[in-house]
Amino acid sequence: MKTTVDIPEKVLSEAVRHTRAATKRQAIVTAMEDFNRRQRMAELVKHAGSCDRLMSVEELQRQRRRG
Repeated sequence: MKTTVDIPEKVLSEAVRHTRAATKRQAIVTAMEDFNRRQRMAELVKHAGSCDRLMSVEELQRQRRRG
């Protein structure tokens, strides 16, 4: 999808440098993907410790052996 945005040159050049991207487009896509991944991880962290019962490693291995 084509979109026109005004990104400050300093911010864009830093993104290109940090992502080691060959193009500005690649840097922007990489940065957005990283941002989205971090947001998804933050959402998961909110649920950490909220499960009443987790399977132990031994229980999981037994279940895997049973097939």
